[in-house]
Amino acid sequence: MSLNLPERIETARLVLTRLQPEDAEEIFYTYASKPQATRYMAWPTHQSIRDTRQFLTYADRGWRNGTDYSFSIRLATNRRLVGSCGMIHQEGKIQFGYVIGPVHWRMGYATEATLAMLDQVKNSEEVYRIHTFIDTENTASINVVKKCGLVVEARLEKWFRFPNQNNVPKDCFVFILR
Repeated sequence: MSLNLPERIETARLVLTRLQPEDAEEIFYTYASKPQATRYMAWPTHQSIRDTRQFLTYADRGWRNGTDYSFSIRLATNRRLVGSCGMIHQEGKIQFGYVIGPVHWRMGYATEATLAMLDQVKNSEEVYRIHTFIDTENTASINVVKKCGLVVEARLEKWFRFPNQNNVPKDCFVFILR
């Protein structure tokens, strides 16, 4: 079951567009190769643009299959890439996430992009659950999802091994949109 999502979403300051192969270098240099940006990601920091291109191949296949909808996050004024966001779709369950390049932290872009993305699915008849999980130490992301209206559903001890934190099992909060 695919979701009927637009390939472009606009907000007051941002333009979210379906990830494209030509985004590879910008993604790599903006955030994917930055350890400070990828610390809390479920995927390893990219070591080369080849890693980024492989991810983009996965993202394209996921969009076509209706399982992964990934967007670039760009400034509306100059189209500069600041990060990306996306949703994994599992038969009506949505798990979402985002990453912002360190140069663009603390400007509200993650909140604005997440709200815009979730607006596309939160009233969909096909979607019955919207959630995400966050390392309990990631206070910036905890604040973002709270601003987006999510609430803590559970705290899970030693629940996820983040590859950029030496694969040590970490405690996580599961947040849900009610």
